Amino acid sequence: MEPLTPPTILKVAIDTPLRQAFDYLPPLEGPLPAPGTRVLAPFGRRQLVGVIVSHETQSGLDIAKLKPISKAIDPVPTFDADLLKLLMWAADYYHHPIGEAVATALPRLAREGAPLRETVEWWAHTPAGSAAWSTGEPRRAPRQRELLQALAPADGRPTAAVDAATLNARLPGWRDAVKPLLARGWITCHEDLAPLAEPADGSMESAAEATSTVAAAVPAPNAAQRSALDALEAADDGRYHGWLLHGVTGSGKTEVYLRLAERHLARDRSVLVLVPEIGLTPQLVGRFAARFPRTPLAVLHSGLTDTARLEAWRRAHSGAARLVLGTRSAVFAPLHRLGLIIVDEEHDASFKQQEGGFRYSARDLALVRAQGLGIPVVLGSATPSLETLHNAATGRLTRLDLPERAAAAQPPLLRLIDLRAERVHAGLSTTAVTTIERHLAAAGQVLVYINRRGYAPTLACTACGWVAPCTSCDARMTVYRNASRLRCHHCGADRELPRQCPQCGYAVKTVGQGTERIEETLAETFPGVGIARLDRDVVRRADELEAVLHKVASGEARILVGTQMVAKGHDFPAVTLAVVLNADQGLFSTDFRAAERLAQTLVQVAGRAGRGAQPGEVLIQTEHPDHPLLLGLITGGYESFAAAALAERRDAAWPPFARLAALRASALTPEDAVAFLEAARRIADRTPEGLRLLGPAPAAMARRADRHHAQLLVDAAGRSVLHRFLDAWLPQVEALPEARRVRWALDVDPLELF
Repeated sequence: MEPLTPPTILKVAIDTPLRQAFDYLPPLEGPLPAPGTRVLAPFGRRQLVGVIVSHETQSGLDIAKLKPISKAIDPVPTFDADLLKLLMWAADYYHHPIGEAVATALPRLAREGAPLRETVEWWAHTPAGSAAWSTGEPRRAPRQRELLQALAPADGRPTAAVDAATLNARLPGWRDAVKPLLARGWITCHEDLAPLAEPADGSMESAAEATSTVAAAVPAPNAAQRSALDALEAADDGRYHGWLLHGVTGSGKTEVYLRLAERHLARDRSVLVLVPEIGLTPQLVGRFAARFPRTPLAVLHSGLTDTARLEAWRRAHSGAARLVLGTRSAVFAPLHRLGLIIVDEEHDASFKQQEGGFRYSARDLALVRAQGLGIPVVLGSATPSLETLHNAATGRLTRLDLPERAAAAQPPLLRLIDLRAERVHAGLSTTAVTTIERHLAAAGQVLVYINRRGYAPTLACTACGWVAPCTSCDARMTVYRNASRLRCHHCGADRELPRQCPQCGYAVKTVGQGTERIEETLAETFPGVGIARLDRDVVRRADELEAVLHKVASGEARILVGTQMVAKGHDFPAVTLAVVLNADQGLFSTDFRAAERLAQTLVQVAGRAGRGAQPGEVLIQTEHPDHPLLLGLITGGYESFAAAALAERRDAAWPPFARLAALRASALTPEDAVAFLEAARRIADRTPEGLRLLGPAPAAMARRADRHHAQLLVDAAGRSVLHRFLDAWLPQVEALPEARRVRWALDVDPLELF
């Protein structure tokens, strides 16, 4: 008697907060779907889209109680074995439900079941239908006859199929007539795969037009670029290599990216380029599209419509797009024969998902993906994160330096402006105003940076001291004078701007400056000079961003005012002066990463000046000109700051010399949030050696959107210690009765300690 073959159990990841994959039997019809395939599965009373993560021969449940998969959505896997392995590794490393992790890698429409490749319905007469139509049938069913008429050959041409979209436009409601005509055998239908959609009309052209960075000819690499390219070429041996490309601002990192991409595309490999924010996408797309006009390219970011994002993702999955540029979630792009990953501005915090959902780092997963595929990955930045510098120092990454600006451009001259000794009007010192005037007279452009949106940070009463509060957050509301509104940047609350104090009835005044007020002040100070503003209030869509960039690139705007959006990798060759209005934010923060972020921002803002033929100048306004961080940046640059900061981190045993995880909770009362975290700490009273729990403590802004936030920090000497502890601890945390009264999440390798 032959042994019985054990049944195949399909482990399916479904987009739920439950930390498990679910067991199903194979579908009753059709072939056995492979791991990585999207399926439709019964889940309670619903049918949900899931992804098969493995085939098993055993289940922890009674086989008789398992339900079969309803159907496979696609005939081929959505994720190949390598990408599926990456997703499972990421869910395990970040201790996140596998279903939510897998869902993150899919566009919304794909999560809802849109096929990997759209199909087109083609409808046509049968010979019997043509005969019936030619004799005037069916006489008593005008709707059916209209459909036969729509399918009839025109101008004596032979019968041809008509697609459903054409019928929709030509004959609304035509499907009502389909069933009886099919029953009579008068019409027939077949489906074909739709052609892959091309990028939206003009998308690449508009991206290129929005910048002036596309050169007519390919520039020759300078000595430092050539040295970096030679090192990368020598190590391209079909194995994993991690590289840090540390180039000062304007040193030509993008040219190195382009030449690397060219090599891999020539070898029939695909290339993935990650950027931190949508703001960098148009400029970089313009550069790549101009360099590789015949290479199919896809762009993936959250600013796209759901349909456009699905089509770009389909082009990557099918292999039609061999070059993909995108933001954080593009690290999961399903590229064929991936040969190179580039992470531009690797230091940027936008690569880490920090609130809500799957809290992953795209930069770190890019390294893991490249390692799994055995391909090179390049992390580029003028201000590398301290973690990346530490990895380079310890040999995990190979460092390549571009120490000088390209095309003989000189580094800008940096000066600190002591606000204690200056006359200041609406945030602008006298020195700043006169220097702006000088650069404008010399036909230069000016960038003014202030990291505050709106007209003013708050509104205050001149008599009783009332300050406009957000009723849902521990925060003050921001003044938007042009819109006559008060808005909260934390919860989105919005109300009318009061004319007088609601407490005592006396006059109110704005306090401080934001981008809106600085724009107004500059317009008054420099009448007739074109001014553009770049922040989240004026740029919400890709076309709005491109419009602002075009104003700067064309010279229509001589002054650009903005928040951190202006500091992120933009190339404005005509900008000769950068002014930082408030350099003191972050100097005295309790967050141990605040100084690093401030140093990176100041260096990146400074790097926008003097990238062309004219020398650049940078003014940094501060009330603390003797602060060691500012003095260190002025005298020793980012290298000097980073060395000192790493020494401090080592002494304090903070990352990258330790590993962190934050257990965060929010509740309707502060007591419930803290009680949950205290209970979580109690069940972990026997912590292993090399690990400690810090807290719980309320968040720096304890109340946000009417919920009270607190956190418990897990500090470990190493990665293995941390993850062994989390593996054992989290199931117990999940089972706590207090967990039912809060929303909680774990953030592994947090970038911000709220």
